[in-house]
Amino acid sequence: MKLPLILTRRGILAGAAMLSMLMSPISAMADEVKVAGIFTLPVDQQWISRIHIALDAAQDRGDIEYVYSENVSNTDYERVMREYAENGVNLIVGEVFGLERAARKVAADYPDIAFLMGSSFAPQAPNFSVFDNFIHEPAYLSGMIAGAASENNVIGMIGGYAIPEVNRLMNAFMEGARETNSDVSFLVNFIDSWYDPAKAKESSFAMMDAGADVMYAERFGVSDAAVERGMKAIGNVIDTSADYPNTILASAIWHMEATVDTAIKAVSNGSYSADDYGQYSFMAHGGGSLVLDESLVPADIVSLVKAKEAAIMDGSYTVVINDDAPVSDK
Repeated sequence: MKLPLILTRRGILAGAAMLSMLMSPISAMADEVKVAGIFTLPVDQQWISRIHIALDAAQDRGDIEYVYSENVSNTDYERVMREYAENGVNLIVGEVFGLERAARKVAADYPDIAFLMGSSFAPQAPNFSVFDNFIHEPAYLSGMIAGAASENNVIGMIGGYAIPEVNRLMNAFMEGARETNSDVSFLVNFIDSWYDPAKAKESSFAMMDAGADVMYAERFGVSDAAVERGMKAIGNVIDTSADYPNTILASAIWHMEATVDTAIKAVSNGSYSADDYGQYSFMAHGGGSLVLDESLVPADIVSLVKAKEAAIMDGSYTVVINDDAPVSDK
């Protein structure tokens, strides 16, 4: 069930460091888990869509009853959280990067309701858990493909905001590209928007004019520019290769099912407590994966990437998490 609200862009990460996690489970078991999703963007937006798809799947299996509100402004978010809490839901899922203080205040006022929120800060006892898109591992693998593909040794990178969940993916991608191309350099720009395809496209054209021949498409609009110029691109979070044939070399995909299903199970059996769910976005938990177009990627590079993927999965190689803002090499 969809409850439409006013459209706004997701706010930039704000607030100070939060309280450390204290383990204190919500002991009441739920015979029927009622879940509410609260999203600041449409559910078909790439980041939000991954959460929505996982919750929809849980409802289709009969595990939960799911309702949601999309396009919720930051100024309305606290009110919507309280309305759902008062209406008897067991679990509230969303993203609170621009309204940490307000969201945590609501959670404190409803200690018997489970909250699972996208956040770069720590969990808050007893009931406020956090998650984030830790798909730095497949981002690294996609970087290996991009580095090998760049003939000019210049890769363009367009991001939304320079915040940790974006930075870590871009930094991992850059490290992967350096593994297969020690001469590669990067042009980096943040468009300060979660959705402005025209601005992303314009920035992409500028990078291509400066020599970039492979583009990292963290935002919509980059792949459109790549198509127009006959360049290659790397996707992020979702697989858009069908929309851009002969253009997307590979994509780092985010899967929220492990995160969502773990939380639902904990609520159902009465063991839910404040925790960091970030680990469930790692490849080992099925939270991240790489898709690549083997018709566009040379066989020797495919072999290198698959070997590195195996090393990540068996723990013999660890992709470094670097949340610092990436910068251009020139």
